[in-house]
Amino acid sequence: MKLSILRNRSAFWTRTVLAAALILTLAAPAVQASAVSPASAPPAAAAAQAKPLTTENAAAFLKQFFSAEEVKAQLAGAVVIVVKDGKTVIEEGFGYADKAAKTAVDPDETVFRMASVSKTFTAAAAMQLVEQGKIDLKADFQTYTGPIVFDNPFGVPVTVENLLTHTTGFRIQDPQPEDINDDFEAKVSIEDYVLQNMPPVVREPGTSYMYDNFASLLLGLVVEKASGMPYEDYMEKYVFSPLNMDSSGYLLEGKLKEDLATAYDATGKALDLYTVTPTVMPHGGMLSTADDIGKFMTAFLNGGTSGNNRILAASTVDAMEEYRSSIHPLLPNTTYGFEAPIQLPAAGSSSKIITKAGDLIGFSTYMFLIPEQNTGVFIAYNQQSALRELFYPAFIKAFFPQYAAPAKLDTFQPLSAEALDAFTGYYADLRLKSLVSTVAVQEGALTISDALLGTRQLQQVDDNLFMDELTKKFTGFELTADGQGAYLKEPYLNPYSYAQKGPDGAGYADVTASHPYAVPVMMLQSLGYLPNDAALSFEPEAGITRAEYVRLLLESSSVKESKTTKLAFPDLQGHPDAGYIQMAVELGMVEGTAGGEFQPDRVISRQEAAVMVWRLLSAQYPDKLFQDVKLAGNTDKWAVPAVKMAVALGLYGPDIKADAKGAVDFKSREALSKQENAAILYALFTNPMNQIVAGLAEK
Repeated sequence: MKLSILRNRSAFWTRTVLAAALILTLAAPAVQASAVSPASAPPAAAAAQAKPLTTENAAAFLKQFFSAEEVKAQLAGAVVIVVKDGKTVIEEGFGYADKAAKTAVDPDETVFRMASVSKTFTAAAAMQLVEQGKIDLKADFQTYTGPIVFDNPFGVPVTVENLLTHTTGFRIQDPQPEDINDDFEAKVSIEDYVLQNMPPVVREPGTSYMYDNFASLLLGLVVEKASGMPYEDYMEKYVFSPLNMDSSGYLLEGKLKEDLATAYDATGKALDLYTVTPTVMPHGGMLSTADDIGKFMTAFLNGGTSGNNRILAASTVDAMEEYRSSIHPLLPNTTYGFEAPIQLPAAGSSSKIITKAGDLIGFSTYMFLIPEQNTGVFIAYNQQSALRELFYPAFIKAFFPQYAAPAKLDTFQPLSAEALDAFTGYYADLRLKSLVSTVAVQEGALTISDALLGTRQLQQVDDNLFMDELTKKFTGFELTADGQGAYLKEPYLNPYSYAQKGPDGAGYADVTASHPYAVPVMMLQSLGYLPNDAALSFEPEAGITRAEYVRLLLESSSVKESKTTKLAFPDLQGHPDAGYIQMAVELGMVEGTAGGEFQPDRVISRQEAAVMVWRLLSAQYPDKLFQDVKLAGNTDKWAVPAVKMAVALGLYGPDIKADAKGAVDFKSREALSKQENAAILYALFTNPMNQIVAGLAEK
């Protein structure tokens, strides 16, 4: 695999170590919150009278938007198409499809990776087959795929409808690192990939929302089996061809490959061309142009017809526009093929708008349709950035401000501080467990805290709905039958899945509630990283080995074991944590000892532990930010930058304190204890790292 792809992917993973990962891969549409200030207004989003959506007004809007410095800083190339009332209002390209060659983006010719916008087309194909009676939405998906071996302990089948609405209950099974590769000769079928990677069901199907790539992959297999045609052939014959979408497909070859825009990372550096596995990806592999997407949006908004061709019945279009679940009406989840729009401050996510976002390395897309306005908009760009987070609210406020107006809510009975306690606890995102929200009651009010935005108050505005005082967006809770918090949907970390509340940490026989390290230890129990059994002993002061440290750090960062069989160190052979250590090597997190071994079972020192985290974060947080940190005690020279960073970011427990001169003795050469490791992980889950660093930068 080309190095630039590896580096780009590794950069995504290291963000998870901060519990604020913004993964710009097929894994899910990324929130990209770190790039946009919660309180800032996007370009062209200032309060103004709505203008008619005409070509002239749309052109003026786009010119203003793409001229904004905030946008230009994030732009390599982009394309926008707007359709209304069966006609194209405007389609325009901005910037470069290839910066080196100075090839301008052309909305008719430039091909972009559609990423997860592909899912909408897969859903449309499935709904065609529903119309024909070849698929039953309520049927077990295995009715069409044939039996597949996987664990489902709930006695409730995963239906085709569950696949469409991302309510399968599957354990997260996103594309793997090796699925982005440069092996253009390899051919892997949808079915073979499914059989090799099928996840278990870990929540009762139909009971929770989690953006689910594997569900859409399975849906593609259902389309293939129910139609009796290869998926890509079906899409060409029954979706693309009737709409004259001549520049769309799923195979990176021919003109689609020739006209594909170059991908760029967040710094604007070009990335090598890559392919994907399986070779045809129903959940994210579509290639297309803005002009072709405009044809689809026009047909969809026209009740499924384009000229004399019909791809969907009008009743099917209606069904695909209807939201099927929500934690609150202002926080809908998915339709058959679409998802809720980006939340707007005080307005929530309008159920009158259906959208689909997508991200694949170096590419992002966003399609949003407003059926009652007969309007569709599509934007695609070829550089990792938060562009759509700026574009969508700006467009809505410019042309359809009624959808950005503050929500009108019915009267409700405010909850007492005692009643609010039902919501408190640690909530881990179903897609990315390292995204953790801590909900508590402080001074009679509910608060939420995470490693991205820190602590802020949640103001109750409805029975199970609260407004975040910082973002002015809504957070909703789902309760169990006995009135306890079960899930929350939070708009900033990840609006594309629920976060699940963990059980209360039970502590241990030697770590009771009064223990100085009780909070971090019990948090790790609640999140499932430590056994949650009060009868066990934790041995809090015992040392933790190098292997245990690496495994827990990566495991709690949602990073999986490496599948590489060639291990970096000879003493990893047969070790139970070898896969995690090898992944740490691939991420640049660990190096060996002077003797060329890793020594996995040796107790790790505090400064060694700090260096491992520092290696992951040094590119993101330069050493100069921490140069004024004062250290006391003895730290080896090679570890000083890492220990200074650890002190500045608060990666230590209550035993570490500054002296009268502000210097901190990190006890660098001492063994890292199990309790201190728990404190480090707790800090990575909870400390607002970016805020801490911003404060240091201002000094």
